[in-house]
Amino acid sequence: MSAPLLVIGNKNYSSWSLRAWLAMKALELPFEERRIALYVTGAKEEILRDSPSGKVPCLVDGAVRVWESLAILEYLAETHPQLWPAAPAARAVARSISAEMHAGFAQLRQHMSMNVRKRYPGKGRTPEVLQEIGRIAALWSECRARFGGSGPYLFGRFSAADCMYAPVVLRFRTYEVDSPADCRAYCEAMLALPAMREWIAAAEAEREVIEKFEPYG
Repeated sequence: MSAPLLVIGNKNYSSWSLRAWLAMKALELPFEERRIALYVTGAKEEILRDSPSGKVPCLVDGAVRVWESLAILEYLAETHPQLWPAAPAARAVARSISAEMHAGFAQLRQHMSMNVRKRYPGKGRTPEVLQEIGRIAALWSECRARFGGSGPYLFGRFSAADCMYAPVVLRFRTYEVDSPADCRAYCEAMLALPAMREWIAAAEAEREVIEKFEPYG
């Protein structure tokens, strides 16, 4: 059987792609990667070859197609349950904060878009964004305090929740967001992951420029 195919977008910009890609790397799953440069002529048609939604990421596993990052994480967890915390209470919280990330934080996305290559200290800090940053910091601190004693990640061991918040870690790096000490330590642990370093290196090597994600020059 051939390895699954993961269709992703530009590594410099595609936060949703990072989530699925990081999970597969963390699980040490063999997979083929198809990177499609977004917002260029023909990109939508190329994505639609594999993704029914016309968006990335999309996982193609034989006859199965799974799109949307959180759905991909749940699909992977069916055969790799270690992707979620083992304890029911921790697993419930991990799923809750992952769903909150999936559906929320619209102001952060708008004003602090993911851009691995750039540094925008002080930019994007509207009152609404600062409120969302405060919510994220509170979530991280609570998860680390309640469930993180066995390791450096949100629930101790690396989980799907860390995949969901990995793009936020990169945003905090780009926009040089100040946060409490426990949150900074969490970001440092995430940035030290070999898979994160691999993604960052690839993102920094890309040359495509998507103007909508370059709001500060």
